Amino acid sequence: MSDESNTAADTSPVLDGVKQAFAPVSEAFKNLQNLQVPDATRDFFKRTATNGKERTADLHTNAEKVTTAIETAVTSQVAEAAKLTRSIQEAFFQDADAFFSGIDRLASAKSLNEAVQIQSDLLRSHSEVLMARAKHSTDYVGKLFTDGAKTAQDNFSRIYSR
Repeated sequence: MSDESNTAADTSPVLDGVKQAFAPVSEAFKNLQNLQVPDATRDFFKRTATNGKERTADLHTNAEKVTTAIETAVTSQVAEAAKLTRSIQEAFFQDADAFFSGIDRLASAKSLNEAVQIQSDLLRSHSEVLMARAKHSTDYVGKLFTDGAKTAQDNFSRIYSR
């Protein structure tokens, strides 16, 4: 028991020495806890936080506008691609139908002269269809480019309206 009391007595001066050595640090922490933050400093951080929130909201709004513009452009392009695919399918069907109708008409020819006349009429009719398709395609592509440019211009003007 006397060993324990000697040990406690031996460590007490060491503990007191550590406490005294760290007393200035402890006092500094106590003073920091009671330190008053100036109004100007608090106002600065409040303004900074408010500006940060506003800029983040603006960034979010602009990102939404860009996403909407991209979505509109892509949706428009997909719809136009679908129209174009349907038009091509319809043209193939019309050509195949005209071809088999022409064979049927040629089969009904009773003379070589009549067969040549039928073939000539078929070629003329097919040429007229091809010319009409070429004109329609040219008009369609021109309209696509015009509409695409207008849409892009509208989307970018909405994005950068600020």
